[in-house]
Amino acid sequence: MSKLSFTHRVEPGTRLDAPPLLLLHGTGGDENDLLPLGRMVAPGSPLLSVRGQVLEHGMPRFFRRLAEGVFDEDDVRRRAHELADFVEAARAEYGLAAPIALGYSNGANIAAAVMLLRPGVLAGGILLRAMVPLADPPHADLVGTAVLVASGRRDPIVPAANGERLAAMLTAAGADVERQVLPSGHELSQADLTLARNWLAQRHIPAPTGA
Repeated sequence: MSKLSFTHRVEPGTRLDAPPLLLLHGTGGDENDLLPLGRMVAPGSPLLSVRGQVLEHGMPRFFRRLAEGVFDEDDVRRRAHELADFVEAARAEYGLAAPIALGYSNGANIAAAVMLLRPGVLAGGILLRAMVPLADPPHADLVGTAVLVASGRRDPIVPAANGERLAAMLTAAGADVERQVLPSGHELSQADLTLARNWLAQRHIPAPTGA
């Protein structure tokens, strides 16, 4: 398999100090879905947006599941390594720094799996409506990795306790985790955009000179 075999889109950045974002869609999305969100969260950042290679009733995903909320963990591991290989190849191809993942739902889950299985591939993560991807992940050293985990209080798909476990798992691996529960469901809202933009600005993007 070619390491650039994922269908993807790249938008060059316009700011030298802006970190690249790796955009990872939810179930049924594609490489176009999160581009508008990426532009709003990180104006001027290079954007690398990827389409999942697993189809569930014709809907793209990043890994197989056995039922809603029940993951095929062998497939999670395989697909996470494939995505990590792609990110490393794309960095070389397009001249990108290690990206910060901006993932929604299934995309947030695969981003968490990549961080736990391949530390260092991602510089950080904005995980929107994420779940624990692996019941028993290997030991990972995520010291220096900043992660935002944002859940919806009324989310019928991801229980708040599951998002809390993910945040605890990443924290135990050494990541600097910010955990937020928003007054929403599984869908994204303006609150997610504002939260993600502010978090990224505070942690990763210096204010432009003269701003």
